[in-house]
Amino acid sequence: MLRNYLVPIIFLVISNFFMTLAWYGHLKFHEWGWLKKSTLITVIFISWGLALFEYAFQVPANRWGYQGNGGPYSLVQLKVLQEVITLIVFVIFTAMLFQQERLRWNHFVAALCLVAAVYFVFGFRAKH
Repeated sequence: MLRNYLVPIIFLVISNFFMTLAWYGHLKFHEWGWLKKSTLITVIFISWGLALFEYAFQVPANRWGYQGNGGPYSLVQLKVLQEVITLIVFVIFTAMLFQQERLRWNHFVAALCLVAAVYFVFGFRAKH
């Protein structure tokens, strides 16, 4: 039972790792050996290749996680999970590869808004 809840989340984390690498990793290519002189078209194809792995995990995560397919999550819950995971992976990625980027107070406030979004999507039940 717990597996039904965790597998989609684990797959979303893996998917978002590849997505973040595809979207932002190329900004560090100038520091990585043979990729230093990559043309834009080379970077696009490398990013597309990484996006293939993103989709290889994203599609099963949504398919297995969706209530309509027997999973535990509604469509809205899956989307909010994906967005929160995206931002968590992005923050870790940024802290590791873009150490000159600084998190500011407004970023933390935005993170609290995301926590509130998770609360409202998963836990809050409006009374009619």
